[in-house]
Amino acid sequence: MDPADVWLPFPPAGLGGLPDALTYHHWDGAPEFPADPARCAFYAVPYLKPPAVVLEPLRRMTAVRVVQTLTAGVEHMRPALPGLPAGAVLCNAAGVHDASTAELALTLILAALRDVPGFVRAQDAARWSSGFRPALADKRVLIVGYGGIGQAVEERLLPFEVAGVDRVARTARSAARGPVHALADLPRLLPSADVVVLAVPLTDETRHLADAAFLARMRDGALLVNVARGAVVDTGALLAELEAGRLRAALDVTDPEPLPAKHPLWRAPGALITPHVGGPTSAFRPRAERLLRAQLARFAAGERPAHVVHPAPGA
Repeated sequence: MDPADVWLPFPPAGLGGLPDALTYHHWDGAPEFPADPARCAFYAVPYLKPPAVVLEPLRRMTAVRVVQTLTAGVEHMRPALPGLPAGAVLCNAAGVHDASTAELALTLILAALRDVPGFVRAQDAARWSSGFRPALADKRVLIVGYGGIGQAVEERLLPFEVAGVDRVARTARSAARGPVHALADLPRLLPSADVVVLAVPLTDETRHLADAAFLARMRDGALLVNVARGAVVDTGALLAELEAGRLRAALDVTDPEPLPAKHPLWRAPGALITPHVGGPTSAFRPRAERLLRAQLARFAAGERPAHVVHPAPGA
């Protein structure tokens, strides 16, 4: 009989609606495994655990057929891909983090433009610090990475009366709100953007996408917002622009990460940093549970799961 064990990062009894034909085990990265990894057929990867922890049982899952992350990005799983059994698929958590990450992106934009960090520092010093600050209204925004998160960012921008939104993805296409440009169009689009939002997955193609040349094309005073992965930005090149006072940045992710206490990015002028909190909010758990129920229903029915990122869909 084929293995039918499922490893879940949440207690199965609390999920409800799971297919009866499968055997469930709760594992959230503890040192002891809940069962024999070789019996695992569906592995839901624990959330916010180090790669070394979540990859350890996967090396022993010789019969696994579905590896389901609870993250949108899957770069932490790539070292294990060559060792997956033939026919096994890796799925990401498309849709789970769209709302919360887009919400943070908008928060970072507004906080950086309106100088909320400056107001907090002034409050700590009991100093009244009035004056004019930039508004989001009438700004042009460029969204680099137009998947679920990028689209959710645009939805939240529209009520703020922005001057316009340009969209960029790996390849050009049409979308409901207008054309999506290819990455090759960035040199033409960057100079007209007041705010640039990075929401791309980290791949070989996007690593250091925002390099010195990219940043140099951004207009003076523009704001770079990164809710993707830290390595999408060349940290050294960004530091040079921040220290020169030419650009500003609002970063939920950094390279390196966590950012060391003595790293100059902490003290760079015009930088607002949050500690990779786009996903872990109260919105995470109900969406993650819905995803797992839906994926397990497909798995139990012998159907192909959704959101397959390896092997490539159609491969």
